Amino acid sequence: MTESDGRSGFAPVEAKANFPALEEKVLQLWKDVSLLERTQSERLDGADFTFFEGPPTANGPPGIHHVLARAFKDMFPRFRTMQGYRVLRKGGWDTHGLPVEIEVEKTLGLGGKRAIEEYGIAQFNRLCQESASEYISEWEALTERMAFLVDMETPYVTYHREYVESLWWVLK
Repeated sequence: MTESDGRSGFAPVEAKANFPALEEKVLQLWKDVSLLERTQSERLDGADFTFFEGPPTANGPPGIHHVLARAFKDMFPRFRTMQGYRVLRKGGWDTHGLPVEIEVEKTLGLGGKRAIEEYGIAQFNRLCQESASEYISEWEALTERMAFLVDMETPYVTYHREYVESLWWVLK
């Protein structure tokens, strides 16, 4: 039992809450109890329900609208976990394609395919990967802060060689 004010059996509540400190305390608690891992390890006998998140495109910082979308994406795996399923939550990052290329084109002041070729495709691709990687860390921070339970330790990343080769294999 916690210290009490003698009347209710509950600890007194501060009149002025320090919400940033409270948030950090809760985030640390989730880390300390390995929340994602526990939701999986405590359901080893349950039927598998695998959730592959449709990956966000890492071409800019996340916004408030992404919180809403991810809240919906988190609702179904949580529900299945509560039903006794072992939910494997595989996260990923869409790190290439037109949105990322447009971001880098704007940064470099390039306009179209010919300008990219003149700049150098290999150098342009490297800058696209760097740009996407920069945003991934911001997305990871948002993911953690909103308690979106998804495996970010081993995500699929669409510019990784293994991922690209797997797509070529599927198409073959």
